[in-house]
Amino acid sequence: MISVEKLTFTYPHQEAALFEDLSLTIPDHQWVAIVGRNGSGKSTLARLIAGLLPTPAGTITVNGLPVDEDHLAALHQQLGFVFQNPDNQFVGATVADDVAFGLENRRVAPQKMPTIIERALAQVRMTPFKAARPEELSGGQKQRVALAGALALKPAVLILDEATSMLDPQGRGEVLSQLASLRQQGELTIISITHDPAEVALADQVIVLDQGQVRRQDSPERVLTDVALVEAVGLVQPFALRLKAALQAQGVAVPATITTEGELVQWLNQQLNTRG
Repeated sequence: MISVEKLTFTYPHQEAALFEDLSLTIPDHQWVAIVGRNGSGKSTLARLIAGLLPTPAGTITVNGLPVDEDHLAALHQQLGFVFQNPDNQFVGATVADDVAFGLENRRVAPQKMPTIIERALAQVRMTPFKAARPEELSGGQKQRVALAGALALKPAVLILDEATSMLDPQGRGEVLSQLASLRQQGELTIISITHDPAEVALADQVIVLDQGQVRRQDSPERVLTDVALVEAVGLVQPFALRLKAALQAQGVAVPATITTEGELVQWLNQQLNTRG
């Protein structure tokens, strides 16, 4: 579990606090999407949890570790972080070199690296590109390599800071597919900072930040169907939920559990086959 208790944080040279007495919890082995308007503190919160910004001792804990200077080394053994721009994260001459970079920093024995690299690349379906150079990859592929680099370190918590926002629809779909697969394996706690309603719909929980506080922590279905809340925090309802609402308005009893386009298409096909 990640616990944030009465967090107060102010950036240098700013008078107003970004967070003041902010408290929340993120349960183990769930995918939690954090949403909110620009300036609501989403990325700052992610960096505070990861120990990338200074925070008072004891205010944040990750799996029992306080996020403070004395515990940063142990904390970073538990965390993987994938940033927004895939081009800024590629540090190796090849895909395999890039995944090896974090392992080298952890001083993993060289003879163990090939197996770890193979496993991490297989998790994100990038094994065929092991020897590829950065310029040979699409944005989505580079982001999947960044994801492989984080997974190679076997983190307990994976944080993605708008990791799909700069990708084209195909690249975004590739990364979201990998995240959905990781969530099904149930071995990771995933925190995704996002504006993408499709990404929000895939999560187990959604935390809505507004003016430095948690405005709501709830299921994706309940958050995304609250039209006033969606508009207030600058989200757009996914097409699947808009179509679902239109069908319900016509008297079609669409199950409440359906939140994604794939689930809706599958359900509609079942209805057509049943009637056929």
